[in-house]
Amino acid sequence: MQKGVPFSSLKTIKQTAVLLNEGEKIPKNKNWQDVEIASHATCLKDKKAYASNFKVIEQESNKLYARRIFQQTGEKLLMINPPYPTMTEKEIDGSFDLPYTRMPHPKYNKRGPIPAYEMIKFSVNVHRGCFGGCSFCTISAHQGKFIASRSQESVLKEVDELTKMEDFKGYLSDIGGPSANMYQMKGKVQSICDKCVAPSCISPVICSNLDTSHKPLTELYQAVDAHPKVKKSFIGSGIRHDMLVPEFNKNADPKELDAYTEEVMTKHVSGRLKVAPEHTSDPVLKLMRKPSFTYFHKFKDRFDKINKKKKLNLQLIPYFISSHPACEPEDMANLAAETKDMGFQLEQVQDFTPTPMTVATVIYYSGYHPYTLKEVNTPKTKQEKLEQHKFFFWYKKENRKWIKDKLTKVGRTDLLTKLLPEDVSWRKNKPGKTKNTFDDAITFKPRSKSPRNKSRRLKKKRR
Repeated sequence: MQKGVPFSSLKTIKQTAVLLNEGEKIPKNKNWQDVEIASHATCLKDKKAYASNFKVIEQESNKLYARRIFQQTGEKLLMINPPYPTMTEKEIDGSFDLPYTRMPHPKYNKRGPIPAYEMIKFSVNVHRGCFGGCSFCTISAHQGKFIASRSQESVLKEVDELTKMEDFKGYLSDIGGPSANMYQMKGKVQSICDKCVAPSCISPVICSNLDTSHKPLTELYQAVDAHPKVKKSFIGSGIRHDMLVPEFNKNADPKELDAYTEEVMTKHVSGRLKVAPEHTSDPVLKLMRKPSFTYFHKFKDRFDKINKKKKLNLQLIPYFISSHPACEPEDMANLAAETKDMGFQLEQVQDFTPTPMTVATVIYYSGYHPYTLKEVNTPKTKQEKLEQHKFFFWYKKENRKWIKDKLTKVGRTDLLTKLLPEDVSWRKNKPGKTKNTFDDAITFKPRSKSPRNKSRRLKKKRR
């Protein structure tokens, strides 16, 4: 543009999209391969075709050498150029060195305090990108799956700037990123990553080529806390608890994982550690691209061990999602029963909300999984969502009758005995019967067939 080239003719800039007129010549680029997806008109008529498009879009978005995507849109051709490569350490450091004011936009000056700004005012972002690839999350769509990490020097430089702000009280609200514990993690052999099309590096298992050492991050926390004006630094970003379990993260040194967990628990949380297992049902978790709930059990064991060892008295707060694609009412009842058995009384829950550019939203809209093109049921109506939500709050009096009726209707009174055992009782003189008519909820012992009892029955019959 500085050379006077018209903006309209700049059609090969990476990470941009251009609408080409009918018959217009397609710009050449010898470094790019091309792929065409189903047209916009076809997608409007055929939801399966729409779903199949997403697989191409997601895979190309996560490749280091992506293809250029074309889609017919009416009489025009949409051309989507490949994304820019992941920033190097030098590049991301440079981006954070720019002269930011660290203040909200002036248009908000007359609106008073901004809660979101107050939350992030004294936070530090240490990396970009997320290789989790969760099916309900759109981070990888706008930051990519490859991690761009800042140098420790760059982070400490920003921390020093924060401590000089007038209202800094010595507390940093977050030292994190899209996921708190992915700092400095990347492929051991880059050429393997160059060819990879997988949307996640840790689902269904952690890639053997991924370096998942938590040591650089532990050292970064310690360096931040060494600043004379920092009283305490918190970790406000979400921690991938599954990556702290040696049985799941087989690549890492268990001692490093424990050192990181202990560092976070002893110095970077205030009373509660929040993690997001998201669900307890393995089929739902598989669709979410999250590991089995058994790893949450294992993490809780390690958490409890450190809690006891350090006499911390911390709480572990798990977050879950209701109404996710493939989630049935029985799955929510199982979730409620299992978490209750672990001693949790859930206070907050997220109801699945469709967000653009995610697998789960494609399923929500189309009814098909974009990778298998198989049908997947999704709770959509207000009533369905409300019902799934109610299972979280089994302990509320107003939900008890509904839960009893619902589980009885679907033939899962076995879950009822786990969830509301105090509501299932029976009369001593009427075996096989219950006050609440949940006959199949309890297995009763039959009466003894001793000669004495037989004699009594015969006398009663004669009378």
